[in-house]
Amino acid sequence: MTAQGVHVAVDLGASSGRVVVGRVGPSRLELEEVHRFPNEPVALPDGLHWDILRLYRELLRGLEAAAGGADPVVSVGVDGWGVDYGLLDETGALLGNPYHYRDGRTDGVADKVHARWPFEELYARTGIQLLPFNTVYQLAAAAGTAQLEAARTLLLLPDLLGYWLTGSAGAEATNASTTALLDVRTGDWSPEALAAAGIGRNLFPGLRRPGDSLGPLRAEVATEAGLPGSVAVTAVGSHDTASAVVGVPAEGDRFAYISCGTWGLVGVELDAPVLTGESRAANFTNEGGVDGRVRYLRNVMGLWLLQESLRAWERAGQPAGLPALLEAAAARPPGGPLVDPDDPAFLPPGDMPSRVQAACRRAGQPVPATRPELVRCILDSLAAAFARAVADAARLSGRPVEVVHLVGGGARNRLLCQLTADACGLPVLVGPVEATAIGNVLVQARAAGRLGGDLEALRALVRQTQEVHRYRPTR
Repeated sequence: MTAQGVHVAVDLGASSGRVVVGRVGPSRLELEEVHRFPNEPVALPDGLHWDILRLYRELLRGLEAAAGGADPVVSVGVDGWGVDYGLLDETGALLGNPYHYRDGRTDGVADKVHARWPFEELYARTGIQLLPFNTVYQLAAAAGTAQLEAARTLLLLPDLLGYWLTGSAGAEATNASTTALLDVRTGDWSPEALAAAGIGRNLFPGLRRPGDSLGPLRAEVATEAGLPGSVAVTAVGSHDTASAVVGVPAEGDRFAYISCGTWGLVGVELDAPVLTGESRAANFTNEGGVDGRVRYLRNVMGLWLLQESLRAWERAGQPAGLPALLEAAAARPPGGPLVDPDDPAFLPPGDMPSRVQAACRRAGQPVPATRPELVRCILDSLAAAFARAVADAARLSGRPVEVVHLVGGGARNRLLCQLTADACGLPVLVGPVEATAIGNVLVQARAAGRLGGDLEALRALVRQTQEVHRYRPTR
C-alpha cells in the first residue's frame, strides 16, 4: 500500500447516503466527503420500498468521484441500517425492490410468531429486542409469497451492495445480528429462530467478520468507476451503529454511547451479552460489534420525529428553517410536555406534528401550540428517553457509566446535546459527526495493514485527530 492510498467508506443512512474518502496513518485520520445523496423510500401499490437501484447508482457515482482524486483507492467498505434485505433468485437476480422497515406488512406478525415460539425463548437464543420490523417478522410476513418461494439467497442491504460490487455473497456478522435469526451464543444462524419464521437455512449465506475480504471489484464495476481492478472490497461493521461505535473517541470502558441520527441507538459496549429476564423486559438488545464486542443498547426513535415534522410543514407549503426553530425552542422554559418517542404511532411516515399533539392530549399534558413548542417537546422527549436508556444500560449490565459520547448527525443539534447532558446528569462528549464513516475507514485501514491494534488503539487515534465538544449538566 502506498503512503497516499485512501479507503472509501460508503455510509448509507435511512434518510441520506454519503461516500467518504479516508486518509489514515499512525497519527493521521482525515475524511473528505466526495458524494452525498438523499435516500427516499418509494410507496408502491404493494407497500413501502427502498429504491435500492438508485442507491447503487449513487454508490457508483461516489466511487467515480473517489477515483478522480489525487490518491489511489485501496479499498471500499459499505455500511448501512439493519433488518432489511433483498432476495436473489437462482441466477443471482434481485427479486423486486426490498421492503422498507416502516412498511405496515409486519403489523401483528410478531404475535403470530410468538404463538409458535415464545419471545422469551427467542430472546434467550438471539438476545434481540422486540421490534415489529425485525427480519424474523418480515420473513414471517412474507411466508407463502411467490417472491419468497422463488428466492435462493437472502442478503441484508449492505451485503447486497457488496455482492453487486464483487459478485461474492455473504452475511457480515454485525448486521446479521440485528435479524433476530443469529444465535448470540454460537455466532451462527439459529435453526430454532429460522424455524419460527418458517425459513430454511439454505437461504442464508455464510458469515463474514469485519476485516474479511469480499474480493476485488468486478471488472465491469472497476471500469465504470474508473478504478483499477485491484481495489478490494472489505467487510466492515456493516451495521452503521457497529461502525459508529468504533468511531466513538472513548477512553476506558465506563462510557455510554448515543449514535444519533434518524434513530438513536443508546447503550454500552460489553464483552458478553445480557440475556436476563429483566433485560428482556426492558427491551434491550445484544447486537454484534467489531472485534466480537457486544453492543448492548436500546433503539430510540431518534430525530425521525423532528425530520418528519419538518417534512410535514414543507408538504403543507409552510417550510420551517431549522436553525431559527431550534433557537426559539431553546428559549422555551424547561418542564414542558413529554411524549414517548417509541410510541408505535410515531413509526410510519406522515403528519408527525398532529401525532405529537395527540400524544400530549392523550397523556393529559399541555398541547404544543406553536412550532417552537413542538420542537422543544420532541427534543425534551428524546433527551429524557436517552437518559432512561443510559441509566437502564448501566443498571442491567452492571457497567458503570461516567461519561456519555454522542456521535452522528445529532451532534450538530446543540440544543439536543445540552438537554441530553441535563437529563443524564453526566458530561456528554459530542462528536465526531461522521463517526460511522470513521469506523468504516478504520476497519478497512487495519485490514490493509495501515494500522494495528485493538479497538482501544483505533479510538485513541480518533481522540488524537477529531474535534470533540463537552456539554456539562446545567441543572
